[in-house]
Parts: sequence; structure tokens; C-alpha cells
Amino acid sequence: MIQVLIVDDHPIVREGITALIERQPDMIAVGEAANGEEAVERFTALLPNVVLMDVQMPGMDGIAAVEAIRRVSAGAAILMLTTYPGDAQAVRAIRAGAAGYLLKNSIRKELLDAIRSVHAGRRTISPDIAHALAVHALDEQLSERELAILRRLAEGQSNKQIAWHLGVSTDTIKANLKQLFAKLGVDDRTHAVTVAARRGFIER
Repeated sequence: MIQVLIVDDHPIVREGITALIERQPDMIAVGEAANGEEAVERFTALLPNVVLMDVQMPGMDGIAAVEAIRRVSAGAAILMLTTYPGDAQAVRAIRAGAAGYLLKNSIRKELLDAIRSVHAGRRTISPDIAHALAVHALDEQLSERELAILRRLAEGQSNKQIAWHLGVSTDTIKANLKQLFAKLGVDDRTHAVTVAARRGFIER
């Protein structure tokens, strides 16, 4: 029996996945968690074969929870579930140690096959996410400063405010924005935030 721990901040999602798993002859839902902190605690107590992990949760998010769980057990098989097919978020999850990355709207058979696949030691990625990864594979990476600027753009901060928070001049921020827009393939701040959110550089 494949023992599965289900981690999601929405009770209805957890209940739906639990019901699906309990109908399988080779799987059993051994526990649930509503956030990253609970996920680490439940994993440590239960040591399940597979963890289904939501990416975006309050408090400790899914990617941070993956890193914490992998410190408990380097061989943990963790399958990420996400609403958005963003390549940047997928890359972070895989680097953190996730074995799979699946869209929440995947059909039931795809989810069950993915659970069996990561349990068998294989990687599995939703086709839409795999396509996004392939499209942006050769893109120039964003720097930590550019990511910080993106987060502040999403908050509606002006160049002057961003410069003050980051301890640099407004001219530096203008130069950073020009380079950031080029990397994202956009022409303005609003489009930059939209693309960054879609790809998973910032949370929606």
C-alpha cells in the first residue's frame, strides 16, 4: 500500500483527494495537513511513502516545507500540486527536492498515475508545466535584486520607494527595471507584474 500524506490549506481539496485515494486498491491516505509547518510535523510522525504538497499556503509554503521534509528524510517522495503552470515556481520546487509537479485541475487518473510514479522513484511533471519549462529553459535568470524589485512593483511602489527600501539610487532602479523588462519580454511595470505572477516569480 502506498501511504499518502495530503497537504493543502483548503479542507475541501483535502477531502476530495482523500476520497479518491481511499478508493484505490494500492493506496491509503494516512494523514492530512493544512500548512507547511503541519506537513513537516505529520511527515516526521507518519513517514508516508508519498506527500501531496500544495505550493501556495499561508505561513510556511510548500517549497519551504519540501526543503524541511527533505532534511528529515532525503529520500522523501513529494508531489507538488499547483493552480498555476508557472515555470519559475516549478524550478524552485524541483531544486528543493520535489519529485513531481502537477496542476490541481489534472484529471484523476493523471494524479493517481503521478502518485504511483513518484513512489516508484520517477519524476513526473504536468505537460503544461513541462512546456513552460522548455520555452524558458534558455532564458537569462533573474537576479535577487530583480526579484526584490518585482515584489515591490507588485505592491505598487514607485521607483523612489523601491530605491529607498533597497538602499540604492533611483537611477540604479531605472537601469534594473530596463534589464528586468528585457528578461521578461515586457514594456511596462504592469505587464512585468502580470508575467511575473503567471510564471511564478511572485505570488498572486
